[in-house]
Amino acid sequence: MDVFAKCYKPSLADEARGKGIYPYFHALESRQDTEVVMEGKRRIMLGSNNYLGLTTHPEVIEAGVRALEKYGSGCSGSRFLNGTLELHLELEKELAAFLRKEAAMTFSTGFQSNLGIISAIVGLGDYVIMDRENHASLYDACRLSFGKMLRFWHNDMEDLEKKLASVPESAGCLIVTDGVFSMGGDIANLPEICQLAKKYGARVMVDDAHGLGVIGEGGRGTASYYGLEDEVDIYMGTFSKSLASLGGYIAAPAQVVDYVKHASRPFIFSASITPASCASALAALRILEAHPELPETLQSRALFLRKKLREANIRMRESNGERIPIIPIYTYEVIPTLTIAKDLYDRGVYVNSTLPPAVAPGECLLRTSLMATHSEALIEEAVGIIADVLRMHHIGEEK
Repeated sequence: MDVFAKCYKPSLADEARGKGIYPYFHALESRQDTEVVMEGKRRIMLGSNNYLGLTTHPEVIEAGVRALEKYGSGCSGSRFLNGTLELHLELEKELAAFLRKEAAMTFSTGFQSNLGIISAIVGLGDYVIMDRENHASLYDACRLSFGKMLRFWHNDMEDLEKKLASVPESAGCLIVTDGVFSMGGDIANLPEICQLAKKYGARVMVDDAHGLGVIGEGGRGTASYYGLEDEVDIYMGTFSKSLASLGGYIAAPAQVVDYVKHASRPFIFSASITPASCASALAALRILEAHPELPETLQSRALFLRKKLREANIRMRESNGERIPIIPIYTYEVIPTLTIAKDLYDRGVYVNSTLPPAVAPGECLLRTSLMATHSEALIEEAVGIIADVLRMHHIGEEK
């Protein structure tokens, strides 16, 4: 059997290309902003994770340019060896202080952060218990570790307790959940998760990639939102969303961070974050800290979009996070979803198609996401186009 045989089998991507509804790899020709030029045409961007709109902020851009001029284009090595800049240490110190943790450590990407944290912490004989709707990087992290993975139904605390009760008392156990779930926009039930962790002697890790800059005091994330900063043991996050750059981090007790620093293969054997990316993230963090109103503005835009979608009788996925800027719209089946996304794209609105396995079969979504810099006028324009296209397809309306 040729190992390449799978590459030549017909796929959904082939079918979508054949129908002219392939939704991926559209080329941007402008900055990542509320309005973009994509493949030669203006599009309203409702598919970006640039939640605070800082990718175009002059201070963020200037910081990246200055770092590029001072340090060059890359570090050409691992943080372990020649790849640590004073900028990395500065970012880690300020990030730890902002998140009110003893220490922080950066990774080259958010995906790599999850791989590096869990593979180091969860060893042979340990257990990691995952919400079923956690990000794909967390699943791959569990595969990279030598521990045993158990999964509980999404935000189902009874099922979580069953899984915890099945863990041998002699085994270490880490509960891992997204803070804000990237597809549905709902928020983890951290209060009950932390209570159960105490009851069963487990530790708690929150992937707050979509929580940082979005909820919590001054945008400090999901644990802050619930007032549980002292109850969550490990924060993981990314710079590619609210902090307008590239990279990721762990924030935790100093000894935990130091252990991961010396035991994480994805950290040890990867080149460090580039100078420009590091400086841009640091500048964005300082802007967030200086302007705690930014997450509030973002939340008000999310409430406004939900209001306008309801007024247009468009069915959204239910969520316990009305102020979360991730707002999924039901389109149900795969081909209609791709067709609608293409029609929206042609009409000047970019959204993300969410298909199985990211969602259950028959529950496909158009994932819309907002920036704090979206104007209400721009949101209204986009909703008008979305409503027209959904009506044309007789789909997505409240039933």
